[in-house]
Formats: sequence, structure tokens, C-alpha cells
Amino acid sequence: MPRAETSPLIAPRLTAVLFGLSGCLVDFGARTRQSGTPTAEHAEATFGAMDSLSSLQRQQIPCAWLDELPPALTHSLAAALPDWIKPSQHPTTINPWPAPNACWQALMALNVERLDGCVLVSGEPRLLQSGLNAGLWTIGLASCGSLCGLAPSEWQALSQKEREHLRGKATMQLFGLGVHSVIDHLGELDTCLADISLRRLKGEKP
Repeated sequence: MPRAETSPLIAPRLTAVLFGLSGCLVDFGARTRQSGTPTAEHAEATFGAMDSLSSLQRQQIPCAWLDELPPALTHSLAAALPDWIKPSQHPTTINPWPAPNACWQALMALNVERLDGCVLVSGEPRLLQSGLNAGLWTIGLASCGSLCGLAPSEWQALSQKEREHLRGKATMQLFGLGVHSVIDHLGELDTCLADISLRRLKGEKP
């Protein structure tokens, strides 16, 4: 008797992806938080950011960025990002991070109808906690966020052992929050998102 053919299961499509701005898409090391004054170097996209955004745009997955810095600073930082990724400026005086409101507001601005399949990517612990409180999948960034806090040149100047130590320490702190995945930088995002899709296919919930 011939075996019945089974159709391969297809991982569900992501609903939306939210990004932190400083220490994620731009401003490697989240140094604007320390200095309060963004420079041209701060506004440079972090490694893998543009490729990640292009990949999500090709898949027609809506995206937005969040930050709690004043609008004048975020406008300067986001200048190099593509116009299609939407800013979401939540008033920092109203339910600030780690309350979930900023994440929910960003998703509403994207006209997202459900939380299922929504992901937050950030190197900022308080924003990641906000994403967890909002019921999102969360991906922490170990090397380019505020936990390491180094400029790209400072990071590259470290020895491999020093980088591994800082990366490991940041990773432990991020997993300690309860985030679902930790990657080094956005160059590893596509693989991580594929893993989350597989986890969703297996029935895992955030």
C-alpha cells in the first residue's frame, strides 16, 4: 500500500518587528545615552542593520523603531535609516519603559491586529523588559547595546578574549531578563528570526 505523502509544515510568517534605535539600528554602544549629544558616528547604522531591514522589507513585514531619547536626538540618529521604517515616539512621562505601552503603541501605529508573531529587537534591557511585558518575542543584542557601551573602534581594539568576556557578561544579563534569544549584532538577525519562526511552528509561545 503506497504511503500517503505529507505536506511539509511551513513556518508562520512574522507579524511585525520592532527595533530599538540607539544601540540597535544605529549608535553602536548606545553612547548617545551617555553623552546626550549624537555625533555623525552615532548616526551610522550598526553592522547588519541595513541588510536586516532590507530583508524584512522584501518579506513585507512591517517594522518600527522605538527610543526614549528626546525627538530632536532621535531625528538626528535615524537620519540614515530608510523612510519606510516608522518611528514610534512614546511620551516618556506616560507609562515609561519597562511598561508595555510603548510597544503596544508602536504596533498599533503599524496597524498590527495581533500580538502573535510580533518581535522586539534591542540592546537596551529596559526596552526588552517592556517587550516582555507586552507579550512579544524578544531578541537581545549583546555587543552593540548599552551593556557593553563601547564605540565600534573601542570594541575592535579589544582582544578576542576581552570581547568574549564582555559579550558573555552581557548575554547572561539579557538572558537573566528572560529574553527569548541573544545575538551579537543585527548581522545574525535573519537566522535568529528563522529560529523563532520554527519555535512558533512547534507551538512555543513568548
